[in-house]
Amino acid sequence: MSKNRPFPPPGGEGAESPLGETMDNTPCFEETTDNVRVVVQTFWLDDQSEPDEHRYVWAYRIRIENHGTEQIQLLRRSWRIVDGQGRIDRVEGDGVVGEQPLIDAAASFEYMSGAALETPTGFMGGMYHMIRPASRQHFDVSIPVFSLDSPHHPAILH
Repeated sequence: MSKNRPFPPPGGEGAESPLGETMDNTPCFEETTDNVRVVVQTFWLDDQSEPDEHRYVWAYRIRIENHGTEQIQLLRRSWRIVDGQGRIDRVEGDGVVGEQPLIDAAASFEYMSGAALETPTGFMGGMYHMIRPASRQHFDVSIPVFSLDSPHHPAILH
């Protein structure tokens, strides 16, 4: 799965855009850990995919909601990406999309990114490694496992 390279998110992300409408109609995957809720939406990017070249691309939008009483900061991320043949790719790094966001109590942070696989289906999930700056307490937040399904797969299995 060496083709899991980042790509810029598609433009036109407003609610009235075709992308905004698509995102509003996609299912959400969510999980709450220690008063932090992570909500994920995915969608297939036909215009960036090349099935004949074994390149299948999805975008995902993630919202991290702080339902706690203290400010938190996302320091690092760890992903486990599994393609349709069961091959596992682990990706780790600082922050998300070039940021280590501070998220106030009762606030949220949202970003878009993407994934490319060599198979028409797969799934991914992981962890955000966080800190509460006031107490210097480190903690992990689960990123829910979410499916990556394309119209090039004969049956949706996830």
